[in-house]
Amino acid sequence: MEAALRRVSFDPSTSMPPAHIPETFGSTRLHSAYLYGSIPRGTATPGVSDLDLQLALHDEPTGADRADARAIEAVLDRAFPQSDGVGILLSSTRVLLSDVERHDGGFFIACLCTPLLGPDLAEQLSRYRTTALLARETNGDLARVLPNWRAEAAEATTDADHRRLSRRVGRRVVRTGLTLVMPRWGGWTSDLDRSAELFGRHYPERAEQMRVAASVGRTLSPDPTVLGMLVNDLGPWLAAAYTAVHGEKAPRP
Repeated sequence: MEAALRRVSFDPSTSMPPAHIPETFGSTRLHSAYLYGSIPRGTATPGVSDLDLQLALHDEPTGADRADARAIEAVLDRAFPQSDGVGILLSSTRVLLSDVERHDGGFFIACLCTPLLGPDLAEQLSRYRTTALLARETNGDLARVLPNWRAEAAEATTDADHRRLSRRVGRRVVRTGLTLVMPRWGGWTSDLDRSAELFGRHYPERAEQMRVAASVGRTLSPDPTVLGMLVNDLGPWLAAAYTAVHGEKAPRP
């Protein structure tokens, strides 16, 4: 029987001061804020892991909102040296609760995010199960992002550029690998190493590459050959396999 997916239990008030967010956005713009990633899971490594937040706004994010988010990222990054970078996602409540996002943005909020501030949108979302529909709508667009990654890799000139891109690409590839096999496994995990292990059980010929993806997703790599393997070899193979098994993600407006 497929497992119902639930979010991790965590008390964010003991681990992160949220003052910058409401001070910047205010109640007229901000509906709610969430943590996700290794910090709420309790698996963060000081000096290696980053701090990830999702903000749900009452209205569609504007250019000013994005500039404010970048400013908060910079403040928090300076204030918490034990975190290797800060990332803030912005979405509107309308989008997160929409039918087209129910198995993507909605799933993300309901199962992968931990409430930090404001009313929890998960209360307006249904329980999720490890179906092919969920797999398709969460990661069925890998083929569409590969050209962007290749362009970014071609423009990367420093070790810092390669490290930042390798972490983003590695994480996305591993999570796509997990959701490829998720309906067969019948569960979900956000742990990158565990995800790579589960993928490797079904695709042993690609297991080592996926372990590398998990490693750079967690600890980063400045090596352009590793990034090249992800975007030019494992990535295209995974995108084709994903489309064959689950189909492509529904187009967004």
